[in-house]
Amino acid sequence: MSEISDETDENILQPKSRAGLAAFGFVATATAGLFIVSSSFIAPALRKICLPFVPATDVQLKNVVSALKHPTKFGKSVVDIGSGDGRVVITVAKMGFSAVGYELNSWLVLYSKIQAITKGVASHATFKRMDLWKASYTKFDNVVIFGVDELMPNLEKKLIAELKPGSKVIACRFPFPNLPVTATHGKGVDTVWTYIV
Repeated sequence: MSEISDETDENILQPKSRAGLAAFGFVATATAGLFIVSSSFIAPALRKICLPFVPATDVQLKNVVSALKHPTKFGKSVVDIGSGDGRVVITVAKMGFSAVGYELNSWLVLYSKIQAITKGVASHATFKRMDLWKASYTKFDNVVIFGVDELMPNLEKKLIAELKPGSKVIACRFPFPNLPVTATHGKGVDTVWTYIV
């Protein structure tokens, strides 16, 4: 009698155990995936100077386009430092620029590459996973940066040291502390400052 009872109990428990293991496996996999994806967004916040991903507003994008209106005068190469979701790079590539986006977040780089392909500008818009301090800016005619206040003084020194004379720098959200402003577009949080190095 007890043997039958034990066997019956084992048969009853087995499906529940499999369902429990499957649920545990699903939760563990989802948690690991969430950690992997979110860590690439959180890691930049742990750096000494954080450059968070905040998408450009439509007005900011329009002001950047206004600042870059004359590609023949300043050359046709653009780098967007901290390119995020790739909107700036894709937009200026449509204008005829050869545009590169440097971004530390590998998921945003992948997303931007897919967007460039779907928008038909992959030949003019490229994205690289790159630390802005390790990148070289010597080959670019135009630079776009959506920066943060703490970043701007050191980035200003780096750009002055590396850019060709006559290069255009467009700063969004925060201006550079020492470079003389040659033009502004927009106002308030949407202000874009233009500098000629």
